[in-house]
Amino acid sequence: MVKLAELPVDGIDRVIHEPARLLIMAHLYVVDSADFLFLMRQTGLTFGNLSSHMAKLEGAGYIEVVKDFVDRKPHTMLRVTARGRAAFEEYRKGMDRLFKGLP
Repeated sequence: MVKLAELPVDGIDRVIHEPARLLIMAHLYVVDSADFLFLMRQTGLTFGNLSSHMAKLEGAGYIEVVKDFVDRKPHTMLRVTARGRAAFEEYRKGMDRLFKGLP
């Protein structure tokens, strides 16, 4: 029988593991880039929640945020960085290891 304390959770990236940030990273992982409103619709996050989690991911170097104007309206694009892509892949491997350790 496996004890919970023996499961490999210490290697799980807590920045990505938070459910809202996991949703953001999963959506961005499969596209070149996405705009802010698209991510709001896809994740169901509010403007404030998405902004907050975006800032955490950007601070970790996992996403790049590009702000500009389109027809004089603010437009925000997000993209996973190489560091973010590597971190997400490592996160997935860590979760696989965790679940394989369950009975």
